[in-house]
Amino acid sequence: MAKNPLLLVPNMITIARILAIIPIVWLVMQGDLVLRGVALAIYIVAAASDWVDGYLARAWNQYSPLGRMLDPIADKLLVGILITALAWDGSLSGWDMIPVCAILFREFFISGLREFLGNTKVVLPVSQLAKWKTTIQLVALAIILLERIIPGLGLVSDIVLWVAGILTLWTGWQYLRASWPHLSSDSP
Repeated sequence: MAKNPLLLVPNMITIARILAIIPIVWLVMQGDLVLRGVALAIYIVAAASDWVDGYLARAWNQYSPLGRMLDPIADKLLVGILITALAWDGSLSGWDMIPVCAILFREFFISGLREFLGNTKVVLPVSQLAKWKTTIQLVALAIILLERIIPGLGLVSDIVLWVAGILTLWTGWQYLRASWPHLSSDSP
C-alpha cells in the first residue's frame, strides 16, 4: 500500500511553506518594525524550507507527484504574494515596479504554459538557472524586508531585485523558446 503523500515529510514542509505566507503577509501589513522582524524570521525559515524539502525528498527517496506539483507552486505563492504585499505597503514603488511586474508576469505566464503543455504530455524540466532565479528572488525579498529594519540597504535591495527581474525574464524566455515547437495546433 502506498504511503499517503500528505504524510511525507518533504510534502509537509512544502505545505508549511505555503501556510507560512499568511502570518508573513499579516505581520508585514501591520507596519510595525518589530512585527516586520518577526515576518522576516518566518520568511527566512520558509525560504530555506525550499531547499530542505528538496534535500529530504532526495535523501529519503520520498518523491511524489504531489510534491513535484506543490513545490514550485509554494515558491510562486511565497514570492508572488509577498512581493504584492511589499508593493502594497510601499516597500516597493517607482522603478522597482518594473522587475516586480516582470516577476509576476513571468510566473503566471510560465505556470499557464506548463499547464497547457501538460495537456500535450510535453514536460519542461526546471533548469538550473531557474533554480538560481528562485533563490535570487527569495534573497531579494529578504533584503527588502530587512530594509525598513536596517536603513541604508536600498541600493543593495534594488540591485538584487533587478538581477532577479532580469533572470526571471531570461528564464521565461528560455522556457518559451523550448516550448515553442509544441505550441502549434498541429502538436499532439
